[in-house]
Amino acid sequence: MNTLSYKTVSGNKETADKKWLVVDAEGQTVGRLASKVAKIIRGKHKTNYTPHADCGDNVIVINAEKIAFSGTKLVDKEYVRYTGYPGGQRITTAQEMLSKHPERLIEKAVKGMLPKNKLGRKLYTNLKVYVGAEHKQQAQQPEIFNLDTFN
Repeated sequence: MNTLSYKTVSGNKETADKKWLVVDAEGQTVGRLASKVAKIIRGKHKTNYTPHADCGDNVIVINAEKIAFSGTKLVDKEYVRYTGYPGGQRITTAQEMLSKHPERLIEKAVKGMLPKNKLGRKLYTNLKVYVGAEHKQQAQQPEIFNLDTFN
């Protein structure tokens, strides 16, 4: 019996077959969209998934302003940040963020679902979020990806 045929091949960024995918956020719920996008960016949907390597795909999210919230989260959900100064805690609701910077809602949700280390910071650069249906990655010839059929 040839034992070499049973060795597991560990993927790395050179052997990863990275693609560009376009995801439409219109009508999608924030958390469900973010978890699916994080899974794609991480590469967990591929057979050569390796936990310590960037083997996922690049994702372009369009129509960020048409994202949906379930229940009363649009009004109740708060994003807290700290300026670094005494009394510098700032709170923004999801409704305010959706009206001013809708792309940040999706970016924050996806970033929170990625690993909190060097790999997570590198994976986060594989995400591009745009308001409206136009994006700047036409040269990469991205494929349209349907999240409704993705589990």
